[in-house]
Amino acid sequence: MGENVYILPCMNPGRLMALYLCGLLAVLASMQSGLPAGNRQNILMILVDDLKPALGCYGDLRARSPHIDRLASRGAQFEMAYCNQSVCAPSRNNLFVGQRSTTLGIYSLHQNFRLAAPEAITLPQQFSINGYKSIGLGKTFHVGHGNQDDPASWSVPPMREKVIEYLLDSSSQGGQLTREEAYFSNRDLDRIGLLPKGAAWEKSDVGDTAYADGRTAEMAIHYLKESAAYPETPFFMALGFVRPHLPFSVPARYWDLFDPRDWDLPSDPSPPLHAPDYAGKRGGEIVNYSPLSVDNLQNPDIQRQLLHGYYASVSYVDSQIGKVMDELDRLGLSGNTIVVLWGDHGWHLGDHGFWTKHTNYEQANRIPLIVVAPGFSQPGTRIIQPVETVDIYPTLCDLAGIPIQNGTQPLDGMSLVPLLKSPQSILRAHAYHCFPRGGKLGRAIRTSRYRLIEWRGIGQPDGPVEYELYDYDMDPHEKENLASRYPQLVRQIALILKAHPEPIQYRAN
Repeated sequence: MGENVYILPCMNPGRLMALYLCGLLAVLASMQSGLPAGNRQNILMILVDDLKPALGCYGDLRARSPHIDRLASRGAQFEMAYCNQSVCAPSRNNLFVGQRSTTLGIYSLHQNFRLAAPEAITLPQQFSINGYKSIGLGKTFHVGHGNQDDPASWSVPPMREKVIEYLLDSSSQGGQLTREEAYFSNRDLDRIGLLPKGAAWEKSDVGDTAYADGRTAEMAIHYLKESAAYPETPFFMALGFVRPHLPFSVPARYWDLFDPRDWDLPSDPSPPLHAPDYAGKRGGEIVNYSPLSVDNLQNPDIQRQLLHGYYASVSYVDSQIGKVMDELDRLGLSGNTIVVLWGDHGWHLGDHGFWTKHTNYEQANRIPLIVVAPGFSQPGTRIIQPVETVDIYPTLCDLAGIPIQNGTQPLDGMSLVPLLKSPQSILRAHAYHCFPRGGKLGRAIRTSRYRLIEWRGIGQPDGPVEYELYDYDMDPHEKENLASRYPQLVRQIALILKAHPEPIQYRAN
């Protein structure tokens, strides 16, 4: 199948074309309706894969992230933002469809959201219908593991870049197709275990555009120049960067910003005391990279290399974001453009002995969220209140004055505009997220102080239940599950969880 052909599994291609044409006709109709397009706010939504709040603006003293820090100083930074599921495809569904995984019933990488919600109007579609040019660059929807992009979401065909990329033959055993390359390019999915592992990191003395994120930034700059030349059509640009997703393949100069001898190794390498065994993780995605294994991930030298690679990758993507923001300023678009920076989920860096994501714990679910909204957000604002990924859909529509169309799927989030206007106001008391593990679904409530995780068998709403309870005021590193010690508190928070709808257990045909 060619690189630019997008066919969703189990879905009629004619139906996809109808959806795309419907959106295109709506764009044309809106452009001819006399709406004051030139006065409408543009949208620049920056998506960063696997980015936790490992940023200077979030107080991480190890980070070198001057451009994202500068962006935060121009708007509102959410200190307690959480994804709705700590894995790429479902988290991006939550963003673009505005529904939690437990509403969609999509929890895996390989299932496309339109299998569960074929009529859904995505966030970029919503803007297209209202006369915007919706543009998808880099990694927006999750493509890979059998999943595909969503052509109906974009005014122009999305421009993707590589997620897994090596420049050195030694990183891919002589230039062979590696396991993770196969996953993310939907190739040889039936023989993944027979393919070689690619390197977990690569340091090469090259320029920024030698790797994908540098080229994605260049594409964004091209579209910004085009938009400045034709201001009568506002744009909705989803700009997706892939680092710090593994492999940590970035130019040498970003590695050279750090001295690996300075890294403090994880101080809490054990799972939480009294937590269910199935709630944590060992291995998984990370051991598909060489030279990593469950055993050598306990090696201090390996841990320092992974820490070094993660932070070097953050600095690399920070530099690309800086280039795009500089061009936005140079073109005079900043005053008329809403900018959102979002990490799709967090990342374990050895805490609890875990690496990558795929848990219900703090480090896998807390994300950076920055909103710069001229006329709404005040420079340097910090908002300390739980918010969720699903809040972004209604927030952007609210900020841009975009009416949510009749027939749009029910949205699970709420507009954050009241918080942008009045950061001390109270909008919500908790965030909600989930993750399946070991045949069970863990649904979680995160308040300003506590996290309660309820584990039940998938499809067994009345089955046996097991709880985890963490107190972040007294135990910020989740060293002990307190559920058995505080049953009354568990019951109180469980009532909050009970008020949420029962999760949908979707099964594709």
